[in-house]
Amino acid sequence: MSRIGKKIIIIPENVEVKFDKGEVVVKGSKGELSQLIPLELEISIKDKELLVTPKRKGKDASALWGLIRSLIANMIQGVSEGFEKQLEINGVGYRVVLEGKTLVLSLGLSHSVKIEAPEKIEFKVEKNIITVSGIDKQAVGQIAAKIRDQKKPEPYKGKGIRYIDEVIRRKSGKKAAGSE
Repeated sequence: MSRIGKKIIIIPENVEVKFDKGEVVVKGSKGELSQLIPLELEISIKDKELLVTPKRKGKDASALWGLIRSLIANMIQGVSEGFEKQLEINGVGYRVVLEGKTLVLSLGLSHSVKIEAPEKIEFKVEKNIITVSGIDKQAVGQIAAKIRDQKKPEPYKGKGIRYIDEVIRRKSGKKAAGSE
């Protein structure tokens, strides 16, 4: 029995959910998303409430049950509110510039790193803060992780790219460690 899968999803007023031929389509004020549903699961929509149930008991059905329920809930939240992740660049000479839909990162390398925004994803840059926003939670997280991977924060001075809410565990240098 899936704890997450058996929860009911409440559909907001400005969101429209359709299910046919093994695919859920969610439309909202911010856009439209779709997700294929495995044959092991069944979707029922009754007066602005959506319920995901397995057709038969089994390991594979219960494994997919909670996953698909979470994906549909994220789709509904995405088309109504959207998702965003913020990253911060720390370090001398580390800069970020937005050129159209391309993010250009100067990270102390011999070349600048360019990251193109996929469709349904937007970049915003304010000083040293990068905001990645969109309606697809998975795509927003993937692009934010790709940006962070270009220069992960290092533990001695904290230089690099980190999420705004991320805490970097700092280490003392060899001078501080040697004086014990």
